[in-house]
Amino acid sequence: MTDAAITPDQPAPLAGAAHTDRLRAGLKRRYARERRFKLYGLLAIGVAVGFLLLLLGRIFEQGHTAFYAHSVAVPVYMDPARIDRAYPQGTNFELLVAEQQLARLGVQDDAAGTKATAMRGLFSSELKFVAADRIQKNPGLIGQTVSIAAPLADDADLYFKGEITLETPAEQRRLSDEQIGWLDRLKADGLVAGHFNSALLTKGDSTEPELAGVLGAVVGSALMLLVTALIALPLGVGAALYLEEFAPRGRLTNLIEVNINNLAAVPSIIYGLLGLALFINWMHLPRASPLVGGLVLALMALPTIIIATRSALKAVPPSIREAALAMGASKTQTVFHHTLPLAMPGVMTGAIISMAHALGETAPLLLIGMVSFVPGIPHAVTEPSGALPSLIYIWENASERAFHERTAAAIMVLLAFMIVMNAAAVLLRRHFERRW
Repeated sequence: MTDAAITPDQPAPLAGAAHTDRLRAGLKRRYARERRFKLYGLLAIGVAVGFLLLLLGRIFEQGHTAFYAHSVAVPVYMDPARIDRAYPQGTNFELLVAEQQLARLGVQDDAAGTKATAMRGLFSSELKFVAADRIQKNPGLIGQTVSIAAPLADDADLYFKGEITLETPAEQRRLSDEQIGWLDRLKADGLVAGHFNSALLTKGDSTEPELAGVLGAVVGSALMLLVTALIALPLGVGAALYLEEFAPRGRLTNLIEVNINNLAAVPSIIYGLLGLALFINWMHLPRASPLVGGLVLALMALPTIIIATRSALKAVPPSIREAALAMGASKTQTVFHHTLPLAMPGVMTGAIISMAHALGETAPLLLIGMVSFVPGIPHAVTEPSGALPSLIYIWENASERAFHERTAAAIMVLLAFMIVMNAAAVLLRRHFERRW
């Protein structure tokens, strides 16, 4: 009887073992799915980082050559018969240097002066200003042989950078084989030297690539961001405070919130059209000025600042508000003495990121005229000015090859500007952040 009672229970261990095997197989499949999911995530990150490195590498490869340039230390006889002591700027130093260099190389010019013109094409127009400045500061140099560091023209500079060679098809370069031969002889004589291209960072835009710089665009962008910050920050933070802390909940408030969220997704070119119609055609503000650009970018940054500020205010624990009110503080005192200071890290982070995003916008600036050629450096928000995004657009569409390397260099400057702003946002957030 005892054996008969035990017999039906004997398959139980087998059933338990099968159930355990099924559980193990299920766990194995689940862990495999988790490993595949992690692998897909790492693969996605790797692809994104790879494309980013490819982009940055391409920009650096094309733009790093713009940060150095070449000049030729040519000996020049300051012929008294051809130099005006009273007005040295009127002297044709370019022709003077070209003729003397042809004579030094033993090249005979023709009656039309063709070879002298070709030699002049190797030097930048900055040469005449350098020579005239030397004479103006020291008139006693007239009648003497002076060594002048003559800046090279853009194509001659590209030749020494390896961007142009004899193998380059003639229709793709403006240097003739004879001019390249002259450059080789100048280098063989030890007259060619490379140096840091300070003009790229200290001068404004120019029609000649070797003289073009980004300083005017950097100053214009800085003035634009100043106008944007002065307008967008108070309005954006104030609007967010009212909507989050004071506004009664209702249909009107919900409608405003929905429209603010929609405005954050409006294409930037629409803001450019609005700025053209409102600030230029109706209010008659100066075209292509940082003032108009800042106003347009402020309109574009407002929705982002409002949304970021409201998110920062929501992150403040309700207990802070309740404690302040319990101690007898008014609603206004609670908001401005407790809630807003604690939300300030998020507010500043959102503001800086929104302005960094506005800094890279090009379409609105094109519509308000900031695509025009502005050679100088602006000194006020009402003066015509360029901006880094519009300067990049102008240089990329220029026909001279040397502008293309300067386009990549300007992109590097813009990226550095944006990295600094984003780094400031991170540091401010870490400095003021509190953990609850």
